[in-house]
Amino acid sequence: MELQKLSDGTHNQELGSDKMMLEDSMTAEQEEFLPHTSSRKKKTQFTDFEGKTSFGMSVFNLSNAIMGSGILGLSYAMSNTGIILFLVLLLFIAILSAYSIHLLLKSAEVVGIRAYEHLGKRAFGHAGKLVAAVVITMHNIGAMSSYLFIVKYELPLVIQAFLKMQSDSGEWFLNGNYLIIIVSISVILPLALMRQLGYLGYTSGFSLTCMVFFLVSVIYKKFNILCPLETFGNHTINSSIEEDCEGKLFTINQQTAYTIPILAFAFVCHPEVLPIYTELRNPTKKRMQAIANTSILGMFVMYLLTAIFGYLTFYTNVEAELLHTYSKVDPLDTLILCVRLAVLVAVTLTVPVVLFPIRRALLQLLFPEKPFHWARHAGIAVTLLFVVNLLVIFVPNIRDIFGIIGATSAPSLIFILPGLFYLRIIPVDQEPLNSRPKIQVMCFTALGFVFMVMSISFIVLDWVNGENRSGGGH
Repeated sequence: MELQKLSDGTHNQELGSDKMMLEDSMTAEQEEFLPHTSSRKKKTQFTDFEGKTSFGMSVFNLSNAIMGSGILGLSYAMSNTGIILFLVLLLFIAILSAYSIHLLLKSAEVVGIRAYEHLGKRAFGHAGKLVAAVVITMHNIGAMSSYLFIVKYELPLVIQAFLKMQSDSGEWFLNGNYLIIIVSISVILPLALMRQLGYLGYTSGFSLTCMVFFLVSVIYKKFNILCPLETFGNHTINSSIEEDCEGKLFTINQQTAYTIPILAFAFVCHPEVLPIYTELRNPTKKRMQAIANTSILGMFVMYLLTAIFGYLTFYTNVEAELLHTYSKVDPLDTLILCVRLAVLVAVTLTVPVVLFPIRRALLQLLFPEKPFHWARHAGIAVTLLFVVNLLVIFVPNIRDIFGIIGATSAPSLIFILPGLFYLRIIPVDQEPLNSRPKIQVMCFTALGFVFMVMSISFIVLDWVNGENRSGGGH
């Protein structure tokens, strides 16, 4: 009996070993020849569950990833370009962003990989994986920091206004540093601990509802605030003459060149595209591209309407942060107070969505072969929130530091990396280098390098001149 058990055990081990070798061989074959084996069921990668997220929830999540604090600076951008030029630039960037997502999805479809950093590995080896993970981490930490900075500076003002306090009395609940810690622990961390990004579709939908309320309020205030503007209390407006109440179709000035980077950063959502694709129910390239196009179109409309009605309310007096301009007209306005609260809720609920791609990048970089484990999942979330809170609390001028990160990471994520991945991954026998699609991708990638050089140059000029004229970030 013992001999039989031993014999059976040895036989089972041999069978198990043969099975593992066969699976490894099939996996390697799938990796190498996946485009020619479409009839075989593809192995689900980088997830241990089948996609469950609906089309609508995926649209909410991607739209929330696109929507950033930069929407508050779009009216200022329009004042420096004029209505027509702004419309052309916004449409141009939106189309390029959708095209960039198309390149990512096609590359992912060819190799059967739905993780940004693993596309980098497939295209350029470990170095490509490392670069993609670092760029994603840098950009999204910058975005998370910008959102928490809004919480740090806006939430104390909202609390102060609700309590009808004329000035900061030094109470602890009016200290922005304490407030971001409380918000991070009580709101952001529980959402960041969710295992699946798809579940955040509900909070993303609520976040977008808050931004729609912001847009409706901006439209309403256009017909409620008269121009020339009247000052309120000690607040002053630079000028209040009739000539400043005319919308300009085209404007070229010293700040016009800043508009292109601002608009480019406003459409960065690429690190979130592949995780959302992974969790999509019935995932196909066509279905995910439809989600991307729907999200970009929705954000295009919101961006355009916010910029137009904000600009046509204040014209040349519009400031880099739109809500500050309303406060100069009437700091006690109840509607604007509610709008501030809605924007705070929106940016707070966006932080967990932005955190997911960073965690995925770090997991694939540090623990590529490890299965899901709650300790790692939670530990990375806590560590990231701790680092971001430290940055927001102790760095006095976060915009300068993350300006250079945004100037390098945003063009990389939108233009450079998707283009390079496509050029390396799509087989030459399928699309030769001199084919029209490959030439288009080469031009697209080169445009990304131009954007990067422009953005870095503008930031350096700001540092040299001791100013910061840029009107927003993602």
